[in-house]
Amino acid sequence: MTQTPDSNGNPSTEHRILSAAEREFIDKGYDGARTTSIAAAAGVTHTMLHYYFRTKENLFRHILEEKVKFLKGMMLDRLFERDEPLLATIESAIASHLDFLASNPDFPRFMLTVLAERPEFADAFREIVNSDYHDTMKVLQEKIDHSARLGECRRVDARMLILDIISLNAFTFIGLPLVNVLVDVTPDADFIEQRKKNNVELIMLKLKP
Repeated sequence: MTQTPDSNGNPSTEHRILSAAEREFIDKGYDGARTTSIAAAAGVTHTMLHYYFRTKENLFRHILEEKVKFLKGMMLDRLFERDEPLLATIESAIASHLDFLASNPDFPRFMLTVLAERPEFADAFREIVNSDYHDTMKVLQEKIDHSARLGECRRVDARMLILDIISLNAFTFIGLPLVNVLVDVTPDADFIEQRKKNNVELIMLKLKP
């Protein structure tokens, strides 16, 4: 959660509420989360929470929007930058996405659970993600096609490339409970760096001309 300090350098009331809400949603799911518990964890009254966000749904949508916009800034905006070489931007995007997930390891599983329990939130998620989807995806496809014509990579569908990157990175965290039944995995800094290298190599093999 992006921190906005008050005039004394302490986390703002809004930030405390959002941080407490994020933890409540992750620990208890959307349906199990209670605004009274969020207010108590944030050190504010329930009336004050209501003043800032009014409803639990508004709280959730605010957190979702902030997470998605932050992720887009870290990962997708790099891929869609016209003037940067394709392969360099792909490597950077994979690393940035994994860094985001490492900082928010519960977020992928939480989102899968929420969207399964409350499918109406899929529209909100889609609206945030797809606000400029067609234009940006067109830019990425143009970059892929240009690099393919130069012999730097083979031509692939930009949508499949994004799906491959997200799937490879997200499964590291979504599948961790299952993976740990088979092998002992600790998602520390060394492990994340190994995954970055591995996932970059897999995507580059896909793009190899």
